[in-house]
Amino acid sequence: MANPATPNAAATATTAPAPGPRARDVRVVVYGRADCDDPASHQGSMLKGIARRVAALAGFRYAGCYDAVAHDTASGRLYFVPADTLTGLDSARQLGIGSLDDLLGGVVPYDFVGTKAISHELVSPDASAPEGWSHAFGARVRPHVLPGYTAFSVADARRAGQGMLRAGKVRVKHPSGAGGLGQTVVADAAGLNAALDALDPGQIAKEGLVLERNLEDVTTFSVGQVEVGGMRASYCGTQGLTRNHAGELVYGGSTLRVVRGPLEALRAHPIEAHLREAVEAAIAYHAAAVDCFAGTMVSRCNYDVAMGTDNGQRRLGVLEQSWRVGGATGAELAALAAFQADPQCVRATASTREIYGTDVPVPPGADVYFQGEDRNVGPLTKYAILESRSDGNS
Repeated sequence: MANPATPNAAATATTAPAPGPRARDVRVVVYGRADCDDPASHQGSMLKGIARRVAALAGFRYAGCYDAVAHDTASGRLYFVPADTLTGLDSARQLGIGSLDDLLGGVVPYDFVGTKAISHELVSPDASAPEGWSHAFGARVRPHVLPGYTAFSVADARRAGQGMLRAGKVRVKHPSGAGGLGQTVVADAAGLNAALDALDPGQIAKEGLVLERNLEDVTTFSVGQVEVGGMRASYCGTQGLTRNHAGELVYGGSTLRVVRGPLEALRAHPIEAHLREAVEAAIAYHAAAVDCFAGTMVSRCNYDVAMGTDNGQRRLGVLEQSWRVGGATGAELAALAAFQADPQCVRATASTREIYGTDVPVPPGADVYFQGEDRNVGPLTKYAILESRSDGNS
C-alpha cells in the first residue's frame, strides 16, 4: 500500500485539480466525537473547524458528525476526519476507508502502534509484549529516539527504570498522554516505585508504559506531512508551551515552515542544522513504522522531536508520532490554502496558538477554531494564521 512519505507514493500531485462535477457529492464527516456542534467543547469545535476547511480545500461538502444511518456509504462517498488514529484495516474498510484519499489521519493494525509505546524497545527480548509487537522497529529507530524502554508489566517497568536511573533522571510517560500530560520525572528508586505503585497494572499490560531519559532545556520540533484533495505538503517547526488554568505547562501552539511535497522535499530547502537533524530523524521513524507495522496508512503525520541536554550531553530524538489531526493541523491547512491559491508559492510559514484566559486578542487574518468557555478546561482561544509565503526566491 502506498504511503505519502515514499517517493513512489500514490497521489503525488502538489496542486489540487479542479473539483470534478461530482466532487460536491463527497461528504466530509467528523468521526469519533459527537460534540462537534457543542460550543462548550474546544475539541469538538476544533474537529468541526478542520473538517469544514478540508471540505473547502478539496471541493467536498461538510456533513457534520458521522452517523451510521444518515451517512450510509451506499448514498455516496465519505471522507473522514477522525478524532483519533483508527485501528484495523477491516474496520476502516467497513467505514469505506480504503486509501489515503478517504481520511485525514491514519489507520494502524493495533492500538499500541498509534501511541508512544512503539518509540522504544523492550527491556529484554523475553519481556512482556502485545500481539503485533515489532522488535525490528525498535532496533531501526534506536539511533533516532532518546534512550529508553517500553514496558507492558510493572516488573519490566521497574527493571528498566532501575537500570536507567544509574545514568540520571527518568521520565515515566503514559503512552496515550497528550499535550505534556500523563508524565512523571523520577530521580531515584523511591520515586520510581512511587510512580509505578500509583499506576494500574492492568492498564500497563494493555497500553504499555514508556520510560526514557529526562531532558533539560528542551526544544520540541514538529516535523510532518499532510495530504488533502490531491495536495501534499511537509513541514518542520517548533512547538511552544503555555500554562493552563491549573498552572500546568501544556502545548501552546506551533510555528511551521511548510513546503510542497513529501517529507523528503524538506531536504531541498534551507533549514538550520538542528532542524535538518530533526527532519532526518522523523523520516527514519516514519519509514520504519510503515515497513514494520503492515497495514499502516497515513495521510496526516506529525512527529514530535525533542532536543535538550541529559547530564550535560546534547540529545535529539523522536518522542512520538501523531497520525491524526492535532494542534498543528490548523497551520498545515493554512499553508495548503496558500499553495492552492498561488501555484508559484513553494514555501509558507504558518502557526497555531492555544491561549488560556479571557479577552484574548486575535490577530487580523487569523482563522479562529475556538474562542470561549470550554466546560472542562475553562476559557480558551485556539487559532491558526498564515504568517508569510514565498515563491522560493525570497
